[in-house]
Amino acid sequence: MAYHTYHGVDTRIVRIFNTYGPRMRLNDGRVLPAFIGQALRGEDLTIFGDGSQTRSFCYVDDLVDGIFKLSQSNHHQPVNIGNPDEITIKQFAEEIVKLTGTSQKIIYKDFEREAKKRRPDITKATEILKWAPKVNRAEGLKITYDYFRSLPEEELYKKDHKTFENYSK
Repeated sequence: MAYHTYHGVDTRIVRIFNTYGPRMRLNDGRVLPAFIGQALRGEDLTIFGDGSQTRSFCYVDDLVDGIFKLSQSNHHQPVNIGNPDEITIKQFAEEIVKLTGTSQKIIYKDFEREAKKRRPDITKATEILKWAPKVNRAEGLKITYDYFRSLPEEELYKKDHKTFENYSK
């Protein structure tokens, strides 16, 4: 098996793109837990920028499957593992509002450093590993939302998670 050597350690090279699922940290600064947390707390959903920037979200089970397939392969060049199903942040906020049934507004704040597009090219993963994501965003979001909804109220209002001590295994 061919490996890439990094500081004397044989490795595979995987590029991970926007992964989500149960057990995410609620207030870690990423858009998915931020929107769900805001909805659960009754806050307006905040979009930084104009909402036209895009993201792609890969469910954690699909990510693990992709990494596993890469680990079992002889391929040692970088491989993108993510979901190429792209959506604008505005559309994503609207999906979260619909999913959570919240009546909060979507508000916009200026932010100049926001990346305009994040969409992985998974051609190598598809061709070399015979891998593609299987969990659609609606299904994955429902599972993730159910997890966040099950958190104790004090977890919803925590501003910073520095450890995973309070998360079940």
